[in-house]
Amino acid sequence: MADIKIGVIGVGGWGKNHLRVLNELKVLNALCDVDEDKTREYSRKYGVEGFTDVERFLRIDLDGVIISTPTKTHFEVASKVIQNRKNLLVEKPFTYQAEEGETLIKKVKENGVILTVGFIERFNPAMREAKKFVEQGIIGEPLYLVFIRENRWPAHIFDVGVILDTTIHDIDLSRWFFGKEPTMVFARAGRFGIERERVSALILGFPEERSSLIISNWITPKRVRQLEIVGENGEITLDFITQEIKVDLEDRTTIPRIKYEEPLALELKHFIECVKEHKQPMVTGEDGVKATKIAQTALASNKLGSAIFIDL
Repeated sequence: MADIKIGVIGVGGWGKNHLRVLNELKVLNALCDVDEDKTREYSRKYGVEGFTDVERFLRIDLDGVIISTPTKTHFEVASKVIQNRKNLLVEKPFTYQAEEGETLIKKVKENGVILTVGFIERFNPAMREAKKFVEQGIIGEPLYLVFIRENRWPAHIFDVGVILDTTIHDIDLSRWFFGKEPTMVFARAGRFGIERERVSALILGFPEERSSLIISNWITPKRVRQLEIVGENGEITLDFITQEIKVDLEDRTTIPRIKYEEPLALELKHFIECVKEHKQPMVTGEDGVKATKIAQTALASNKLGSAIFIDL
């Protein structure tokens, strides 16, 4: 992978993890952040060029760019990357407003670059294995999903609430798992002392009476990332953090052994492969837009106090 050059814009919060993994993959070439101290620190640590100005950063030779800046800046930063005809991975949520994402998709097509969105859980080995088991019919037809994501409020996130930052992972996984679009959204959320919601209970209604319940909060001190898949003949439970899976059937319980792999490394390897071969990523810009539309509908549902029917 050494012939591919990748740069990162935004090295605070999740961005520093992109730096670490890209350095391990030997493709990290440059970084950019408005914070001069962070830029200097990580530039020295990884031995790559550091910039505080995006325009200067984009003038250098790069095959791809990771955008890990605050959500409200995604549209402006991504627009500049696309105008410079560089392939890009934009961290979730794709954009603050779905309309911005739709505009970016048009710009991507006009400039012939590759775009993907950072829905990392699609690359989690436990999720992939669980989806495979369901496709093999081990638990029969899937009926509903229950996601739980809990941890303390991440202080570096200040421009979105738990729905756009955290719940959106499971909004995307629900679409991907069922292979269909939800037709109904109902949400109850609470701010509990901060500017944006930090607790959310969201229901997505899918065709054929399928549903997904997504519970997220920024209150619980213990970090939890779990999923229960209930089918006609059994259920699968998984832990996104430990990547452990349990399959419960009427006559037996099995715990498959899965090789642990870092989802971020798998996601970035996929992005690099798409850049090298100029092929369509597994996660598209359209996926990012649809997830944002559903999240926005959830926020509207909470404000309205009732379910909202949608057509994606």
